[in-house]
Parts: sequence; structure tokens; C-alpha cells
Amino acid sequence: MQGLKTAIIEGDVVGGTCVNRGCVPSKALLAVSGRMRELQDEHHMKSLGLQVSSAGYDRQSVADHANNLASKIRSNLTNSMKALGVDILTGFGTIVGKQKVRYGKVGFPDNEITARNIIIATGSVPFVPKGIEIDGKTVFTSDHALKLETVPDWIAIVGSGYIGLEFSDVYTALGSEVTFVEALDQLMPGFDPEIAKLAQRILINPRKIDYHTGVFASKITPAKDGKPVLIELIDAKTKEHKETLEVDAALIATGRAPYTKGLGLENVNVVTQRGFVPVDERMQVTDADGNAVPNLYCIGDANGKLMLAHAASAQGISVVEQISGKDHILNHLSIPAACFTHPEISMVGLTEPQAREKGDKEGFEISVVKTSFKANTKALAENEGDGLAKMIYRPDTGEILGVHILGLHAADLIHEASNAIALGTRVQDIKFAVHAHPTLSEVLDELFKAAKVNSGVSHSVNEPVAA
Repeated sequence: MQGLKTAIIEGDVVGGTCVNRGCVPSKALLAVSGRMRELQDEHHMKSLGLQVSSAGYDRQSVADHANNLASKIRSNLTNSMKALGVDILTGFGTIVGKQKVRYGKVGFPDNEITARNIIIATGSVPFVPKGIEIDGKTVFTSDHALKLETVPDWIAIVGSGYIGLEFSDVYTALGSEVTFVEALDQLMPGFDPEIAKLAQRILINPRKIDYHTGVFASKITPAKDGKPVLIELIDAKTKEHKETLEVDAALIATGRAPYTKGLGLENVNVVTQRGFVPVDERMQVTDADGNAVPNLYCIGDANGKLMLAHAASAQGISVVEQISGKDHILNHLSIPAACFTHPEISMVGLTEPQAREKGDKEGFEISVVKTSFKANTKALAENEGDGLAKMIYRPDTGEILGVHILGLHAADLIHEASNAIALGTRVQDIKFAVHAHPTLSEVLDELFKAAKVNSGVSHSVNEPVAA
């Protein structure tokens, strides 16, 4: 759209992790788990006056749904790029000097191109801790799990972040029993603690899920010769052996690691930090001396700022703005995140502990307001009243610091808050926005109207002001 001649060097398949091994196929599986969960909830159905015979599924058809969706999106993406005149060059790319890239087979990059600007967007791969043996069948990562080649009777999920939680939703809906293994002292450590506590009550306790917290899986041995998968657990602090689990399968959901080896960064004096490519606030790569490398940028998981597909896209747009001569700095605190469990969890900005820490450091008070989905007419009409929304803000200025939602369609609801943070809209202004009734959006409306700001009334542009 900016008229720049563009080429993409792709070492695998177009669309990367998100389209092929992440967001896209996982949402297909979660769509299935959501419907299965609803059909299996006899009490929920009866409360709506519905009668449904026993629900079942065909594993291969479910797997095909996920695979076909990924193929369709990949094909659409490829066709869109071709229509825009983007050259797709197949091979593994290595930076060999200023504005020069070689590409081809790994170890034999025999093609070379020059470019005015280079953007590194190599993404990430599942992180597998030491001591864990992956066989792709009984011990596997999310890459393998998305193929849904089996639905184990009992599966251990190592890690209780986004990936682990979503797969627990899928597996339990399809009939598996799940055991979480979490190294930290509480489940869902990346979430706002209050939301995590409620999520445990809604998403874990009523389901066939148990958990071990404060333990490492020090060794995992795949199933073979009729023996189960063996998981040796040690205390995260003392490193003493606690117990050995015997399960049918283990999903390793311990996060993701940047895919940055072999990029030739040493040729431009760049040293990775824990594998991540160092960048400044404009996504420009910085060298070992802390200086920006001209015409070299890095976006997405490879820079580690925020490992989300839409964050990578936003960073990419920011870089294109720079290249086109328009300065742009992305506010990462305005980027929302979502976990597509049933019900969903979403968030933007700071958690309450993070906000309190920032307030203590910078000398300002914070306030918190909350509203329940049980007070929302649309949620009650759907018989889906489980959920909570909370907002953390500054009562002196009305600045929104963070919003966290657990409830029906939380992933869609969060964007009103993320846009407000991105645009710098204050609570005292957004509280005058009108929301249709009855809609789930009124959950946010209630939050904004409940906030109390000390700095007096600030009028929005469309609100009449008395002369």
C-alpha cells in the first residue's frame, strides 16, 4: 500500500506459526470444544428449554477442520501477497552484510539479494526444557497437538499459560482427564491474580483437571514397550524429588523460544540476548555497542517484546511507517491479549500488582472498579453469567492502566479498552459513550461509569458544554 517493492524470504510455509501451528488451527479446535461443552451441559440446555441427545465427535473430522482452516488461510494469504506484487523467495535467509541477504537451503545459501531495508520476522518455536524427550506421539509440543492425532485418556500439560489453558479446554471437552504441572506457586501466573483465581474456579475446578504447582518436570520419558509416559517431578525450590506421574501423554506448553539461529547477525555486529534480537522502540535492531543498525529491523516473536501474532503485525506496520518517512512508536501497553477458553479471558495493559508497583515508584494512587457478568442482561439471556471485568486506573488523571475480562466473548470486548489506552482516552470521557442495550458491551460501560476521577469533569468533543 506504500508502493514499496517487497520480497519475502520464507524457509517453511507462508503464514508462519500463527496460521499453520498456532492461532488459526487452535481456534478451530476450540470452536469444536466450545460446542461440545455446550451440548454436554445438560443443565445449561434444560435451563434454555432445549433437549439434546448425547453429543459425540469424530476425531479425524475435528483434526481435518483445523488443518483445512490453516490451509485456507495460508492460501488466502499467499494469493493476497501475489496480488500485491510481493515476491515470495523460498529458502533460509542469512544476513551477510549491510543490506545484503543470502538465501537457499540451510548451509547452502547460494542466492543473494540486496534491499534498501531488511525486516527480520523469523518468529519462534516451542520451548522444550532440558530432560524432556519429545517423540511427537506421546510427548509433544503444541505443534504436534494441533494435528489431534489422538485424544489421550489422561494427559499431563506442562505449563498453565495461554497454550496450556486452551489445550486443557480442548482435551477435557473431548473426554480427556488433564493434570497441570506448573513450576510457579499458582496456576496461570501471567494473568491478573484475581482473574486467575476466578478462572481456576470456572475453568479448572469443575472439570476433570488436577494440578501440581511449585514443581518442575525434571525428566519426561515417552511411552514405549507398553509402559506409560513417565514424568519425574521435583520441588521447584529445593530440587528434591516429589513424585513420578504415569500418564498416557504429555503436552509441553512451557512457552516459546525465538527462532534466530543462523541469521548471520554477527556479520552486522549484533548479539542476541537469550536468543532475542535487541531492538529499540522503533523496532530498529541495535548492535553490540547499543547503536541502531541502519536499515535493519526486527518484528514479532524474534524480538521478544510481546509474543503475540497481532503484536508482530502492529510492529510491522510501525516499521513500514518508519521506512515511508512517517515516525511511529507503538505503545505495547495498548496491545490486547486473549485466551480462547470457554468462557474467554482477555486483558490489556497492566495487572493490578504491576499497576500498584508502578504507582508506588512514580508516586500516584491507583483505583480498581469491577463488574460482574451476572449483572449483564445479554449474558443472562444466554445463561452465561459467569465472569468478571475489572479496570485499573489513576483516579487523579483518569488514565486507564489495565483492563481484564473473564466471561462470554471477552476476547471481542477488550478492544474498546485497548483502543482507549492507545488513543489516550480518559475514563471521564469514555464514560459518556453510549452502548446498545442489551449487549455484552455494557459490561465495559458499567466499568467506565463506575470509575471516580478526582480531576473534575472533562467533556468529550461531541458533548455540549454550557456557555
